[in-house]
Amino acid sequence: MKFCSDLEADFRKVSNRELAIPMENYMKNNFTYFGIKTEQRRAIFKSNYEENKAEVKSNFRVIAWELFQMKEREFHQTAIDLLLKEFKKNFVLEDIQLIEKMIITNSWWDSVDTIAKYILGGYLLQFPSKTLKVIERFSNSENMWLNRSAILFQLSYKEKTNFEILISECEKHKHSNEFFIQKAIGWALRDYSRFNPNGVEAYVNSTNLKPLSRKEALRLL
Repeated sequence: MKFCSDLEADFRKVSNRELAIPMENYMKNNFTYFGIKTEQRRAIFKSNYEENKAEVKSNFRVIAWELFQMKEREFHQTAIDLLLKEFKKNFVLEDIQLIEKMIITNSWWDSVDTIAKYILGGYLLQFPSKTLKVIERFSNSENMWLNRSAILFQLSYKEKTNFEILISECEKHKHSNEFFIQKAIGWALRDYSRFNPNGVEAYVNSTNLKPLSRKEALRLL
């Protein structure tokens, strides 16, 4: 895709190893970076998007997946920005396959959390009848990042959060020793406590969450 090659050329022109090193360290050296700050990265994306608009709009799913398989983290971040721009309320049923692939590929909290909250969450808002089936599959997976996504997907739902599903996910994973799962439980409950403080407090006090989950859940109460 011309968009991908043009984007790569522009990223390489402005790559900065001095900036890349602390970025890589912050991400526990799980990824290689060009060393491009968010504002500049998004400006480059916007410019290339406008120059290749017809190609991108016709093939944005293919382009996003191609970017997500590339080496540097800025490509993965751009892939997510592209999907956020193009999906909105224009999902098709088959998009869950791409969403799942992106959650389990080059996985770390920064990509997974954005995909879970805005892309998976948006998909299930458009296709609510698929929610239980998708979340059950993600929740029962051996992939921790799919588990985390099943806990976090309602973060953008606010007062429309299905508290029964949230409680079910918390109960299923509350004994996990995985930091990212304990943190996700606390985060999801804390976020919903802004809309249902009594419900969250009652649930937390009636169950045996891990200390980290409990602390995070009650932070606003």
